[in-house]
Amino acid sequence: MVSTEFRLQMESYGLTTAEIHYHLPDHPSLLQLYVWQEYDLAPEFPTLKGFPNYWERELEGALHSVRVAHHRLIRPSEWHALDGIFTIQ
Repeated sequence: MVSTEFRLQMESYGLTTAEIHYHLPDHPSLLQLYVWQEYDLAPEFPTLKGFPNYWERELEGALHSVRVAHHRLIRPSEWHALDGIFTIQ
């Protein structure tokens, strides 16, 4: 059984991290930090683009800023098919 995360990485998805600053609902002059991580496709970021819409619709704190970092964990040059099984004792 192959994990969903591995399958996504093989389909060119990479780990996307978003640093989200938002205003506290009870104290709008204060900012709070939320870190979001998910596998997503750069540079379109379809999963990330849906998250701020969810935030605005479901949560009270107004967004201040979002910083994004993205890294493909598996690249085509790192994946090699093997013809055999190697046993290490």
